Amino acid sequence: MTTILHIDSSVRAVSNPNPEHDSLSKNIARRFIETWKKHRPLDEYIYRDVGINPPAFINQDWIGAVFTPEHYRSPAQQQTLALSDELIAEVAAADVIVISSPMYNYGMPAQLKAWFDQIVRINETFDFDLSRGDYPLQPLLSGKTLIIVTSTGEFGFEKGGIREHSAHLVPHLKTLSKYLGVETSYEIASEYQEFGDGRHRHSLDQAKARAEHLATELCGAMPTQSPTTEAESA
Repeated sequence: MTTILHIDSSVRAVSNPNPEHDSLSKNIARRFIETWKKHRPLDEYIYRDVGINPPAFINQDWIGAVFTPEHYRSPAQQQTLALSDELIAEVAAADVIVISSPMYNYGMPAQLKAWFDQIVRINETFDFDLSRGDYPLQPLLSGKTLIIVTSTGEFGFEKGGIREHSAHLVPHLKTLSKYLGVETSYEIASEYQEFGDGRHRHSLDQAKARAEHLATELCGAMPTQSPTTEAESA
């Protein structure tokens, strides 16, 4: 059985009274998930909407708790790290991670960055050893696949595009994703939203089609599912 962790980060809902306000990134990610579930209904699915329910920002107390050896942490420090522990456990359990994100001011939403800050944690998702020279940080998780779903108002953020140097969303996600244990990543992008013209409609249609195609393709590469009987689970 495969475990999928799905993280949405837009502050907009999937569906609103005014459809013009619906989150594009969430709807594209939903298309991917619905297609996946159609092919692999037995897989475990974990969902968090950090755009609507953001995790707390880290603070001085959080950092103090992280750098206190586990067996010396006070009950208050353990409580400070409780959410971080829960989020890290979800990432550790996942085989496939789907992150949907709009581009806010050319980067990721603050809520999504807060999620990463709770997870990228020394001795949990990475370790630190100066004997490695100039690269002392090393991820502790591995073997995961990441699907990045983005929605942008402008266009041309890809390599060689006219706004490549303003593209701080996907590169940042990919940089941080190695500390989630990601080894393979895929991108699905919708562009041109601010223009509201045929280019945007075409881009959105293409993104939804790619979501369906990619989900089907990845499902085909996964081990075949078989229902577990009571005898097998006993």
